[in-house]
Amino acid sequence: MTTNNSAVNPGNFTKYKVLAAVLGAVIPVAVAVLYFFPDVFRIEGAQVKSLPKVNAVLNSLTAVFLMIGYYFIRRKNVARHRAMMGIAFLLGSLFLVSYVAYHSQVPSTKFGGTGLIKGVYYFILLTHIVLAAVTVGLVLFTLYFALTEQFQKHRRIARWTYPIWLYVSVTGVIVYFMIAPYYT
Repeated sequence: MTTNNSAVNPGNFTKYKVLAAVLGAVIPVAVAVLYFFPDVFRIEGAQVKSLPKVNAVLNSLTAVFLMIGYYFIRRKNVARHRAMMGIAFLLGSLFLVSYVAYHSQVPSTKFGGTGLIKGVYYFILLTHIVLAAVTVGLVLFTLYFALTEQFQKHRRIARWTYPIWLYVSVTGVIVYFMIAPYYT
């Protein structure tokens, strides 16, 4: 008799894979809808002015916990790795909720810089946005493979997920500091 100690109920994991795929597609689309149709979910009187700072802190902390989690897995400390990555996932999830709450209430701020810095800003912003959309699915599938104890697949996808997620977290903070002077 074999036992399965995975965090998810043993057996057929297809429904979890489908959920990860659906969320990996729906979340970036929902964020795009907020960008292109900013008035769709507007709530009069919502107080969201401080959320960009909160988002920067959440992104910073996510990056820190990702690096700590990487440190622990390189030293084969799976329990601490799992804890750090769980915290990173929680912080990333809180960021996403906060980001959606803010952008559902406030139109996007236009960058006011000129010259070379404008090109740098838009390069960072564009790569950040594209990779952030990809990160949702990568993170969900990396988590799925860990929870279902498919560690070979987990390691294979984590090699891509980690640097992309870290890049998105760090560039999110950089974008915040570059755009912050132009918030009204």
